[in-house]
Amino acid sequence: MSAFLPLARSTLYSPVWLVPFDDHARRVRSAGVEVRLERFDDEGGWLPLDDRAVRTPSGHLAYPGLGRRAEPWAARPERHRIRIEAAGYQPLYPADDEPFSADLVGVEFLVYPYDSTHPPSVEASPRVVRLLPGVVFPYPPGVRTVRGVVLDATTRAPVANALVEAEGRTGQDLTQWHERTLSDTTGAFRLALRWEGEKATENASEETFLLEATERPGRAGSLTVRLPQEAERRHVIEIREQ
Repeated sequence: MSAFLPLARSTLYSPVWLVPFDDHARRVRSAGVEVRLERFDDEGGWLPLDDRAVRTPSGHLAYPGLGRRAEPWAARPERHRIRIEAAGYQPLYPADDEPFSADLVGVEFLVYPYDSTHPPSVEASPRVVRLLPGVVFPYPPGVRTVRGVVLDATTRAPVANALVEAEGRTGQDLTQWHERTLSDTTGAFRLALRWEGEKATENASEETFLLEATERPGRAGSLTVRLPQEAERRHVIEIREQ
C-alpha cells in the first residue's frame, strides 16, 4: 500500500496519471485514497511494487521516474496496473469510453523504458477513475437508498463487482440523472435514488425505477422497483446471457 510523496520531490515523466473522482459528490477526491502498484511478471502473476505515488496539487496521482532505465534501448515495455482503495467506495476501473467488465480489477498500462536522452515512446494523459459508493458508504441523512443482491440466474451464485445503476430525468426541468454502485464480494449492493422516478400521473405517490446490473458485455439483468412501498425490500437482480 502506497503513501504519497510531495510533487516537489520529482518532476520526472510519469507513464500514468490518475484522477480519483467521487462519483456521488461529483468532485475530484484524493484524501483517504490509497494506491497499490503492481507489475506483471514473466510467470504470469502480479508482483507488488514499493514505488510510492506522488499527489499533484490538482489531485492527480502519478509515478514520476517509473520506467527510467540506464539503457532503455535494451529493455522492453512492462505491463503494470494500479489498484485503488478508499473507505466506503469501490473503484470503477473501466474508462468512461470502455464497456464494463467485472473482471477488470485495476487500471492497466504499459511502462516504456526511457532516459534523459531517449524519451518514452508514448505520452501519458490524465485518466479519471470514478469512485462509486459501496454498500457501507456513509450517505448523508435523508438520502433514499435501495438494497439487494446480484445473482447468477442459473446457478444462484452471487455476482461480485457487478455494476448496478439507474437513470432518468427530474420531473420539473427534465435534467438527466444517473446513480450507480458496484456489488461487493457477496453480490450485495446499496444504491442511492436521490431523484424522482417515473410517475403514472403528476400527483401520483408511487415512483418507478428501473435497476440494471451488468457483469460484462452480454451478461446483464434488470429489475423494476416501486417506491415507497418496496423501499425496505431486499431486491434481487438476476444476471443472464442477453
